[in-house]
Amino acid sequence: MNRLQRKLIRARHKLAWRKIEGLVFLLIFGGIFGFVGYKMGVSNMFNTIMKTAHDLLMNTVFYIMGITVMAGALGKLLVEFGVIRLLEMLLAPLMRPLFNLPGVAALGGLMTFFSDNPAIISLAHDRNFSGYFKKYELVSLTNFGTAFGMGLIVITFMVGKGFAAASLVGLAGAVAGAIVSTRLMQRFIKPLIKEPEAETLENTEPPIVGDISFKSKGPIFLRFLNAILDGGKQGVDLGLAIIPGVLIISSMVMLFTFGPADAAAGYQGLAYEGVPLMPWLAGKFAWLFKLLFGFTSPELIAFPITSLGAVGAALSLISTFIKHGVVGGNEIAVFTAMGMCWSGYLSTHTAMLDALKYRELTSKALISHTVGGLVAGVAAHYLYIMIY
Repeated sequence: MNRLQRKLIRARHKLAWRKIEGLVFLLIFGGIFGFVGYKMGVSNMFNTIMKTAHDLLMNTVFYIMGITVMAGALGKLLVEFGVIRLLEMLLAPLMRPLFNLPGVAALGGLMTFFSDNPAIISLAHDRNFSGYFKKYELVSLTNFGTAFGMGLIVITFMVGKGFAAASLVGLAGAVAGAIVSTRLMQRFIKPLIKEPEAETLENTEPPIVGDISFKSKGPIFLRFLNAILDGGKQGVDLGLAIIPGVLIISSMVMLFTFGPADAAAGYQGLAYEGVPLMPWLAGKFAWLFKLLFGFTSPELIAFPITSLGAVGAALSLISTFIKHGVVGGNEIAVFTAMGMCWSGYLSTHTAMLDALKYRELTSKALISHTVGGLVAGVAAHYLYIMIY
């Protein structure tokens, strides 16, 4: 058999597989939405999806975008006038005992807290920064940075809903989750990564990171103006980036979370109606969610599940939960912890590890971070009980 014949056979196999794949997709897709359409009525189902997406866009996305713009401006101001450097110096002594990372890792945690998960990778590519890490420590930054991704936005959102104290408890829970995720990742990958012969830098002074300027020039007013405008622009970009996740993921989650708005009237094609399949499944493990997180309503499991893909989409569920009266301080603390710790890691971990050229470690990173997020939620729940 020559090379051309082998290529033809492989092409036929690939074409056959694509046909099977398409058929399986149609069966699953048609089965799911056929079931929902049967329960709700096809017209009601489409009306609900469109109205839910529109309401999320108008009343949630733009609210979150407002937060991202203001948080972006604040974060840029803190960088511009050296507050980030000051916070880094204060937090650096905690890095080694808590996370088994050099003190400069605090800078990475702060940057993801004020922006999003990928910020840690831009730092990891800077030699002045990465030189302080052993190889396995540098790779574990994917878990460390992700645990604080969009932290300021999540906390600001919860404070805006009237849960300031609970959100701070959630921040403490996220730190606990970050410790577990980072150290577990290090334990998994340390035997797999060969360290270079050259010793890791042991400098005591913080590095000069090329991607972030801490020594700005010009009049103070001009620096202030440029910082808030540049930061606000970055906030707009982040706000736009979360739109697909919020509209698509949240609409689908809502469709399988809540029942008809009026049980007596039945389905009317209103926003946030659906077939409560997720609560039904969660109800089978209600005792476990009660023990771990203190959840008293099975619908609440939708938040951590949505956080796996996009924390911005998960935040869009809060207003609906509040409207239904199923959340309190404990739930917000757990949501804050798990939302920060997970912060869409399923959609970012692969890309982050690929940027570090360690894609083969993705499964270990995902397992470590899954455990870390669960620990974050449990820690937030029991901390809230102890304090309140």
